[in-house]
Amino acid sequence: MANSRQMRLTRRHVDLVHREIEDPGPKLLPGFRAATDADFSEAVEAMLASCPTEDFWLFGYGSLIWNPETGFEEKRLGRAIGWHRRFCLGPDYRYRGSHDKPGLMMALDRGGQCTGMAYRLPRAGLEDELHRLIRRELSQLPSAFPWRWISVKTDQGPLKALTFAMDRNNPRYVAGLPDEEIAAVLANACGYRGSMAEYLFSTVAMLESLGIHDRNLWRLQSLVAAHIEASHGGSF
Repeated sequence: MANSRQMRLTRRHVDLVHREIEDPGPKLLPGFRAATDADFSEAVEAMLASCPTEDFWLFGYGSLIWNPETGFEEKRLGRAIGWHRRFCLGPDYRYRGSHDKPGLMMALDRGGQCTGMAYRLPRAGLEDELHRLIRRELSQLPSAFPWRWISVKTDQGPLKALTFAMDRNNPRYVAGLPDEEIAAVLANACGYRGSMAEYLFSTVAMLESLGIHDRNLWRLQSLVAAHIEASHGGSF
């Protein structure tokens, strides 16, 4: 059941920081290369070959919850033990950030637990669905958040699900930032797909509507709102 808590971060905050930005195109970071069609095909083949059961499950913890972009036949709330959501993937100069104000993306990081949504993908057309998914999640190699299989607990029983989790050895891993610094980034970064504030708002709002209270994200949304209010004092 949805909770009655009121988010401090609102659509009004999001609208205040929104900017229309043209897609600047991909920017390769030093030591990275652009993913190719061959890379996508190799990843999809490996996913299909390594699927641990007859059913193919996908675990979403962020935008895949409010914008899955893949067909599915069933969805279940699930809990991934040993993982937690964290804004620890940077820098983002394109999607929700810019060269002047880089974004910091959310990923699954080691430790704790994370409640999200598990989707059972249809077997018919599965390869096409996975190609759509990998093109959404993979743009540069080596991937900072490669796909992997994780254990997920659901009310209907445990399952193995595909997800994308942070590689702490990747140079894009950002560790140790205090919440205030993360919030300052999220309150200002905006790219051609929208702002980081919008991403945070959509994620927390959807989680709360599902009865999932992520304490770390709840604190962040309040801090981000405070930063936006301080920058637009006359608007509140």
